[in-house]
Amino acid sequence: MTASTPAARFKRSPLAMAVLGILHLEPMHPYAIQRRIKEWGKDKVINVGQRAQLYKTIARLQDAGLVAVRETGRDQQYPERTVYEITDDGRTACLAWINDMVATPRNEFPEFPAALSFLMLLGPIPARGELQRRADALRAGLQEIDAGLEQATQFGLPRVALLEDEYQRTVLAAELQWLQGVLADLADGTLTWSWESLAPFQDQTPR
Repeated sequence: MTASTPAARFKRSPLAMAVLGILHLEPMHPYAIQRRIKEWGKDKVINVGQRAQLYKTIARLQDAGLVAVRETGRDQQYPERTVYEITDDGRTACLAWINDMVATPRNEFPEFPAALSFLMLLGPIPARGELQRRADALRAGLQEIDAGLEQATQFGLPRVALLEDEYQRTVLAAELQWLQGVLADLADGTLTWSWESLAPFQDQTPR
Protein backbone atom coordinates (compact mmCIF):
# COMPACT_ATOMS: atom_id res chain seq x y z
CA MET A 1 0.00 0.00 0.00
CA THR A 2 1.36 3.40 -0.93
CA ALA A 3 0.62 6.57 1.02
CA SER A 4 -1.70 7.78 -1.75
CA THR A 5 -4.06 4.77 -1.71
CA PRO A 6 -7.41 4.79 0.15
CA ALA A 7 -6.20 1.87 2.27
CA ALA A 8 -3.12 3.79 3.42
CA ARG A 9 -5.21 6.88 4.21
CA PHE A 10 -7.81 4.93 6.18
CA LYS A 11 -8.20 6.26 9.71
CA ARG A 12 -8.03 3.17 11.85
CA SER A 13 -10.08 2.49 14.97
CA PRO A 14 -10.38 -0.37 17.47
CA LEU A 15 -13.66 -1.40 15.83
CA ALA A 16 -12.15 -1.39 12.33
CA MET A 17 -9.22 -3.44 13.60
CA ALA A 18 -11.63 -5.92 15.23
CA VAL A 19 -13.66 -6.29 12.03
CA LEU A 20 -10.51 -7.05 10.05
CA GLY A 21 -9.35 -9.41 12.78
CA ILE A 22 -12.62 -11.37 12.69
CA LEU A 23 -12.67 -11.49 8.88
CA HIS A 24 -9.02 -12.56 8.96
CA LEU A 25 -10.35 -15.89 10.28
CA GLU A 26 -13.36 -16.36 8.00
CA PRO A 27 -15.88 -14.42 5.85
CA MET A 28 -18.89 -13.24 7.83
CA HIS A 29 -21.92 -10.95 7.71
CA PRO A 30 -22.10 -7.89 10.04
CA TYR A 31 -24.53 -9.42 12.53
CA ALA A 32 -22.28 -12.45 12.95
CA ILE A 33 -19.25 -10.16 13.37
CA GLN A 34 -21.00 -8.29 16.17
CA ARG A 35 -22.12 -11.55 17.79
CA ARG A 36 -18.62 -13.04 17.57
CA ILE A 37 -17.04 -10.00 19.23
CA LYS A 38 -19.55 -10.26 22.07
CA GLU A 39 -19.21 -14.04 22.40
CA TRP A 40 -15.45 -13.67 22.74
CA GLY A 41 -15.90 -10.94 25.37
CA LYS A 42 -14.07 -8.41 23.22
CA ASP A 43 -16.96 -5.94 23.62
CA LYS A 44 -15.36 -5.03 26.97
CA VAL A 45 -12.54 -3.32 25.08
CA ILE A 46 -14.17 -2.64 21.69
CA ASN A 47 -17.33 -0.56 21.36
CA VAL A 48 -19.60 -2.66 19.17
CA GLY A 49 -22.89 -1.83 20.86
CA GLN A 50 -24.32 0.22 17.99
CA ARG A 51 -24.86 -1.92 14.90
CA ALA A 52 -25.23 1.20 12.77
CA GLN A 53 -21.65 2.16 13.68
CA LEU A 54 -20.51 -1.35 12.73
CA TYR A 55 -22.17 -1.07 9.30
CA LYS A 56 -20.63 2.36 8.81
CA THR A 57 -17.18 1.01 9.69
CA ILE A 58 -17.57 -1.91 7.27
CA ALA A 59 -18.64 0.49 4.52
CA ARG A 60 -15.51 2.58 5.12
CA LEU A 61 -13.35 -0.53 5.04
CA GLN A 62 -14.98 -1.57 1.76
CA ASP A 63 -14.44 1.87 0.21
CA ALA A 64 -10.76 1.62 1.19
CA GLY A 65 -10.44 -1.81 -0.40
CA LEU A 66 -9.72 -3.55 2.91
CA VAL A 67 -12.82 -5.76 2.77
CA ALA A 68 -14.96 -6.93 -0.14
CA VAL A 69 -18.38 -8.52 -0.62
CA ARG A 70 -18.10 -12.30 -0.71
CA GLU A 71 -21.76 -13.01 -1.37
CA THR A 72 -25.27 -11.80 -0.67
CA GLY A 73 -27.87 -14.31 0.41
CA ARG A 74 -31.34 -14.63 1.88
CA ASP A 75 -33.23 -17.35 3.70
CA GLN A 76 -36.75 -17.62 5.07
CA GLN A 77 -35.86 -16.50 8.61
CA TYR A 78 -33.63 -13.51 7.90
CA PRO A 79 -33.57 -10.55 5.52
CA GLU A 80 -30.90 -10.26 2.85
CA ARG A 81 -27.42 -10.54 4.36
CA THR A 82 -24.14 -9.51 2.83
CA VAL A 83 -21.13 -11.64 3.69
CA TYR A 84 -17.80 -9.80 3.69
CA GLU A 85 -14.28 -11.12 3.33
CA ILE A 86 -10.93 -9.50 4.03
CA THR A 87 -8.72 -8.51 1.08
CA ASP A 88 -4.96 -8.85 0.81
CA ASP A 89 -4.64 -5.14 1.60
CA GLY A 90 -6.93 -5.71 4.57
CA ARG A 91 -4.70 -8.47 5.95
CA THR A 92 -1.65 -6.24 5.56
CA ALA A 93 -3.41 -3.30 7.23
CA CYS A 94 -4.76 -5.43 10.10
CA LEU A 95 -1.35 -6.78 11.06
CA ALA A 96 0.28 -3.35 10.64
CA TRP A 97 -2.34 -1.76 12.92
CA ILE A 98 -1.89 -4.44 15.59
CA ASN A 99 1.89 -4.03 15.45
CA ASP A 100 1.64 -0.26 15.87
CA MET A 101 -1.11 -0.34 18.52
CA VAL A 102 0.88 -2.81 20.60
CA ALA A 103 4.26 -1.12 20.25
CA THR A 104 3.39 2.60 20.39
CA PRO A 105 1.83 4.20 23.51
CA ARG A 106 -0.63 6.97 22.68
CA ASN A 107 -2.52 9.56 24.69
CA GLU A 108 -6.11 8.56 23.98
CA PHE A 109 -7.60 11.45 26.02
CA PRO A 110 -9.93 9.49 28.36
CA GLU A 111 -12.57 11.36 30.35
CA PHE A 112 -11.31 10.69 33.87
CA PRO A 113 -7.98 12.57 33.69
CA ALA A 114 -9.78 15.43 31.95
CA ALA A 115 -12.30 15.63 34.81
CA LEU A 116 -9.49 15.43 37.39
CA SER A 117 -7.91 18.51 35.84
CA PHE A 118 -10.99 20.48 36.96
CA LEU A 119 -11.76 18.60 40.17
CA MET A 120 -11.19 21.77 42.20
CA LEU A 121 -14.55 23.06 40.93
CA LEU A 122 -16.36 20.45 43.04
CA GLY A 123 -14.71 21.30 46.34
CA PRO A 124 -13.01 18.77 48.66
CA ILE A 125 -16.13 17.23 50.24
CA PRO A 126 -18.12 16.63 47.02
CA ALA A 127 -14.96 15.48 45.26
CA ARG A 128 -14.34 12.92 47.99
CA GLY A 129 -17.87 11.58 47.58
CA GLU A 130 -17.58 11.19 43.81
CA LEU A 131 -14.14 9.61 44.03
CA GLN A 132 -15.47 7.15 46.59
CA ARG A 133 -18.23 6.20 44.16
CA ARG A 134 -15.59 5.58 41.52
CA ALA A 135 -13.53 3.46 43.91
CA ASP A 136 -16.60 1.33 44.69
CA ALA A 137 -17.24 0.88 40.96
CA LEU A 138 -13.61 -0.12 40.39
CA ARG A 139 -13.86 -2.79 43.12
CA ALA A 140 -16.98 -4.18 41.45
CA GLY A 141 -15.19 -4.15 38.10
CA LEU A 142 -12.24 -6.05 39.54
CA GLN A 143 -14.56 -8.68 41.00
CA GLU A 144 -16.25 -9.09 37.61
CA ILE A 145 -12.93 -9.47 35.80
CA ASP A 146 -11.67 -11.97 38.39
CA ALA A 147 -14.83 -14.05 37.98
CA GLY A 148 -14.48 -13.98 34.21
CA LEU A 149 -10.82 -14.96 34.32
CA GLU A 150 -11.55 -17.84 36.69
CA GLN A 151 -14.34 -19.08 34.44
CA ALA A 152 -12.16 -18.77 31.33
CA THR A 153 -9.34 -20.67 33.03
CA GLN A 154 -11.71 -23.47 34.01
CA PHE A 155 -12.97 -23.53 30.43
CA GLY A 156 -9.40 -24.00 29.25
CA LEU A 157 -8.97 -20.82 27.21
CA PRO A 158 -5.32 -20.08 26.40
CA ARG A 159 -3.77 -17.12 28.19
CA VAL A 160 -3.16 -15.22 24.94
CA ALA A 161 -6.94 -14.94 24.53
CA LEU A 162 -7.21 -13.30 27.96
CA LEU A 163 -4.41 -10.75 27.84
CA GLU A 164 -6.77 -7.79 27.49
CA ASP A 165 -8.55 -8.93 30.67
CA GLU A 166 -5.22 -9.22 32.50
CA TYR A 167 -4.29 -5.74 31.30
CA GLN A 168 -7.60 -4.22 32.34
CA ARG A 169 -7.34 -5.84 35.76
CA THR A 170 -3.84 -4.45 36.28
CA VAL A 171 -4.93 -0.95 35.22
CA LEU A 172 -8.04 -1.02 37.43
CA ALA A 173 -6.08 -2.31 40.43
CA ALA A 174 -3.44 0.40 40.01
CA GLU A 175 -6.11 3.11 39.69
CA LEU A 176 -7.93 1.81 42.75
CA GLN A 177 -4.71 1.85 44.79
CA TRP A 178 -4.06 5.45 43.72
CA LEU A 179 -7.66 6.45 44.47
CA GLN A 180 -7.47 4.98 47.95
CA GLY A 181 -4.43 7.14 48.64
CA VAL A 182 -6.21 10.29 47.38
CA LEU A 183 -9.30 9.45 49.43
CA ALA A 184 -7.18 8.97 52.55
CA ASP A 185 -5.54 12.37 51.97
CA LEU A 186 -8.96 14.00 51.51
CA ALA A 187 -10.23 12.32 54.66
CA ASP A 188 -7.39 13.55 56.90
CA GLY A 189 -7.16 16.99 55.30
CA THR A 190 -3.73 16.45 53.73
CA LEU A 191 -5.37 17.22 50.39
CA THR A 192 -7.73 20.18 50.46
CA TRP A 193 -8.36 23.46 48.68
CA SER A 194 -10.57 26.52 48.65
CA TRP A 195 -11.26 29.36 46.24
CA GLU A 196 -9.08 31.58 48.37
CA SER A 197 -6.14 29.18 48.21
CA LEU A 198 -6.49 28.79 44.43
CA ALA A 199 -7.00 32.47 43.60
CA PRO A 200 -3.27 33.39 43.46
CA PHE A 201 -2.71 30.74 40.76
CA GLN A 202 -5.61 31.59 38.44
CA ASP A 203 -3.64 33.99 36.26
CA GLN A 204 -0.45 31.96 36.13
CA THR A 205 0.59 30.37 32.88
CA PRO A 206 -0.02 26.60 33.06
CA ARG A 207 3.03 24.35 32.84
